[in-house]
Formats: sequence, C-alpha cells, structure tokens
Amino acid sequence: MLQSVSLSQYDLVYNAFSFTIAVMGAATAFLFLNRSQVAPVYRTAISISGLVTFIAMYHYIRIAASWTESFIVKSGQVTPSGVLFNDAYRYVDWLLTVPLLLIELILVMKLSRSETVAKATKLGTLAALMVIMGYPGEISTDSGTRWLWWSLSMIPFLVIVYDLFFGLKNSIDSQPESARGLVSSARYVTVVSWLFYPIVFTLPMLGFAGGEATTAVQVGYTIADIVSKAGFGILIYMIAVRKSESEAEHAQSDVVGLSPKPTAV
Repeated sequence: MLQSVSLSQYDLVYNAFSFTIAVMGAATAFLFLNRSQVAPVYRTAISISGLVTFIAMYHYIRIAASWTESFIVKSGQVTPSGVLFNDAYRYVDWLLTVPLLLIELILVMKLSRSETVAKATKLGTLAALMVIMGYPGEISTDSGTRWLWWSLSMIPFLVIVYDLFFGLKNSIDSQPESARGLVSSARYVTVVSWLFYPIVFTLPMLGFAGGEATTAVQVGYTIADIVSKAGFGILIYMIAVRKSESEAEHAQSDVVGLSPKPTAV
C-alpha cells in the first residue's frame, strides 16, 4: 500500500518514472528503425524487443500519471490525495513483457523449430505464472501474506533461472564465435536484473517502512525494468547483428568455394 512520502522522495520517484519513459521510447525507436540491419531470421526477435519497450513505455506513462494523482504537492508539502496508486499497471506490464523477454532470447539463439517452440512455451508460461502469483502479495499489507506469495512466485522463477543457465548454456557452443560472449552475457543480464524484483519485493518485510519503503520499491522496480527491458533489448540487437555478419561471411565463403576454377588455356 502506498505511504506518505517527503517532497524529495516524491520527486525522486517521479523523475525515475520520467527517465524510464524516455529510455523505453528511445529503445523502441532504435530497435524498430534498425530492424533491417539484421538478417531476416532475427527480425522477429528485434520486433519483440521493440514491442517490449513500447509496452513498458505506455505503462510507465500510466504509472507516472497514477503517481501524480495519488498526491497533492503544495507549498513544499506532499499529502495523499485519496486516490489510490494503481499497482496493477506494473503487473499488467510484467504479465505482457516478461514472457516476451524470454521468447526474444530464445529466438535470437536460432535453435531448432521444435526446441524453440518447447522452450518458448515452457518459459513463457512459467514467467506469466510467476507474475500472477506475485500480485496478491504486492497489494497486501500483511507480512505473512507477502512472504507466502513471494515464496510461491519464486518456484517458477527458480525453474526459469535453472533453464536459462543450464538449458540454454548447452546451445552457446553452437553460436558463432563472435556472438558467444554476448549470448552468455544475455543470460547473466536476464538473471541478475530479474533478481532485483524478488529483492525489492521483500524490502517492506525487511524493515523499510513509510515513504522510505514506497520510494525504495518504486525506484528499485524501475531500475530493474530499465536493465531487463531496454538494456536487454539492445543486447539482443547486438547479438543479432553479430550473428548476421558471421552468417553472411560464411555464406560468402561458401559461394567463393563453390565457384568454378578457371581452366588452363
């Protein structure tokens, strides 16, 4: 539940929202404008990356509006307006974008069709389940209830992390050498940025209270979103570019190798 905040806390959260809107908008424009720079097989992954940041930008516009509606700022004082802050915007955003984040990583790996479908279905479903189970705890003021739903949502979270580190790890060796480091980084960025969410979720249960808890939760989630969506999207684009270049070079080498040798006169 949203608590009263000081003027500096109010400004910090609002500025974080504003910055995120700009970042998500810039990432969306970059990804869609540069989609043609990668091979056709990777363009779906880039499109999904751009869709993720666009969805996030839209929801952060709504989140920022809800934040300003929830408080009255007058003469340097911030008081609750009586309009409840809408936590659902953030969870609706995650419900849409978190499964897509995993799917874009799977698509850029260029696995076999059957493996792509299987992993996308499994990880996407687990991601949606994780978000859905987190929401009842997020809106609860009871510490026991929050811990219960946190624990339940961590089950699919841990399965996803395991699958990313050990399931996709076996596919890295099949990637072009120039892209292996970036693919490995994408796995780490996904897991590390995702760790922000369960940690931030627990802050109100670990001694943070009042405006301090509100500010820490909102800014913490916002930082995680920037890294896991905009930052991750650019990383996916870089992987697609490297793989496109490598595959183009191999195709050119194959053509040269198959060219008929000049006959002696």
